[in-house]
Amino acid sequence: MSSASTETTPAGTGTFPRFQPADLTTFCCAVLERLDVPPDDARTVADCLVGADLRGVDSHGVVRLPVYAKRIQAKVVKARPVIKVEPRFAAVALVHGDNGLGPVVGTRAMDEAMRLAEHSGVGYVGVRGSNHFGTASFYVQRAIARNFIGCAISNAPPNMAAFGGRERFLGTNPLAVGIPAGKDRPLIFDASSSVVARGKIIVAAHRNLPIPEGWAIDPEGRPTTDAAAALAGAVLPFGGPKGSAISFIIDIRHVFAAFRTDLFLPQDEFLTRMDEVLAMLKSSAPAAGVGCVLAPGELELDTEFMHRQQGLPLAVEVVGQLVEIGNQVGVEFPMSLTGGLDAAQGPLPDGRGSDQTQRTVL
Repeated sequence: MSSASTETTPAGTGTFPRFQPADLTTFCCAVLERLDVPPDDARTVADCLVGADLRGVDSHGVVRLPVYAKRIQAKVVKARPVIKVEPRFAAVALVHGDNGLGPVVGTRAMDEAMRLAEHSGVGYVGVRGSNHFGTASFYVQRAIARNFIGCAISNAPPNMAAFGGRERFLGTNPLAVGIPAGKDRPLIFDASSSVVARGKIIVAAHRNLPIPEGWAIDPEGRPTTDAAAALAGAVLPFGGPKGSAISFIIDIRHVFAAFRTDLFLPQDEFLTRMDEVLAMLKSSAPAAGVGCVLAPGELELDTEFMHRQQGLPLAVEVVGQLVEIGNQVGVEFPMSLTGGLDAAQGPLPDGRGSDQTQRTVL
């Protein structure tokens, strides 16, 4: 089983410390390797987590590293799974993940889907024995990089009420689709079947912040704006019965698929048509008060560009958790781009940043 959801919200702002993405990737890799995760697998997981933060999906970013680490330490998840691929039909396979880290198993599955699609036009790969796999967009971006259309769907633990119900019955099951373009940026759709990712409610609870009405219900089935009550209750499906039905359908499978872009016309022509369609969409008249119409995934791509230029902002509590897991395994957490936290917040949780050392954003 695995879970993910990827609605995008503005990343941390204000006095949050900022870090070089490469430094965070190096830190994640080092922590995982200390836990006996092979270097290549550690890099895959690190890229998945840091990639989520880059796109503004804080709930599935490096905040998940301590959780992954604790699961490995508790031997709930295997650091070195023996992943096996079982051929089923000409363009279909089943990946047995051996209870490995979700991003490792998911990457193996998407790679197998692309291998099948290379020869058969399409590749369809189911997965068993996996775990939380981060953002589904991570896998379709992998397909896009090789000019495949990619699709990733996943079931998840029951944290969402079915339409009309109050019990946790469905997962916040995500769906991601990625389609390459020619000169334009690719189309990337990635969303859970809930109104909002449950991880965002967890973040709100940690910060003692209210949540918007309509996100969740309390254990009695009443709408709530209290994050703690929401976590005790259930999140709600988007679109009422529509999201509920989509989640129920996805609940049956954890699947990765890849499609060649030249299935029905030459690849160059396909990519040109994608450029034309995206241009038509973005040139359509915006609604009142809206600056412009965006294609799916554009906001996240813009956020990623900004974070690569300015550094990744991390909430103070997240920094504390990362410092703690780093100390446990003997890996030093990197300094922020300003040598610590904002002056109003004080030094890093382990005491660093109390001096006047500065680093320049590259």
